[in-house]
This record gives sequence, C-alpha cells and structure tokens, in this order.
Amino acid sequence: MEKLGESLKKLLLIGIGTAAVTAEKSKEVLDDLVKKGELTVEQGKVLNKELKHNIKETLKDNVNVSVKASTPEELQTLLEKMTPEQIEQLKQQISNMEQTTEEKTETVESEEAPAEATEDAPDAEEAADAE
Repeated sequence: MEKLGESLKKLLLIGIGTAAVTAEKSKEVLDDLVKKGELTVEQGKVLNKELKHNIKETLKDNVNVSVKASTPEELQTLLEKMTPEQIEQLKQQISNMEQTTEEKTETVESEEAPAEATEDAPDAEEAADAE
C-alpha cells in the first residue's frame, strides 16, 4: 500500500513539475518576445496569465488521480494537504453526486410504484369471474 501511495505522490509531483516548467518556459518565451519588441509588456502579461490559466484547465481535465484512502487517518491526511479551492471543489462534487443519487432513487421508486399497484389490483378476468 505504501508503494501505491509513493507512486501517486510521484505522479502528482510530475504533474506539478510539468506545469511549473511549462509556465517558466512560457514566461521565458514571452520575455524574449518583449525584448525583441514584438510584444508590449502588457500584452505579455495578459498572454502569460492566459497560458497559466490554460495550463491549469488542461491539468484539471487531463490529469485524474484517484486516491483510495483505506482508513479515516489517511483520508484526514489527504484533506489536510488540499487547498481551500480544492476542498470547495470536493464539496461541490459531493453535492452533485448526492443530487444524482437522490434523482436516481426517486426515479427507481416512481418506476416501482406503478408495478406494485398493478400487482395489488385484481385482474380483469378475476373481476369478471366474481360477477
């Protein structure tokens, strides 16, 4: 289990390192363009912010690490490492999952209710025989 935790830790560090290196390289390229006079400083700042945002979005979309905590202590440790933004996203995901589960439960219950009513009602043949 420790090897799995170490592997996940390395995977997360690789993703973070990649994002950092990409951000650094993009800043260097922008600085070079500014020096050459091809971009103004303001355009470079805006472009750099856009690149950082795009990198973050790409990482969120493409890097999916699932961590299975087998004990409450491990889960607590994971939660302590999360940023407030990540915790807020986790809360939102939990809320969405709860709503989805409730909707599925309501759908299943509504589909079962007519079936039970049909089973409880006497058949038309039985009603005719009773007359």
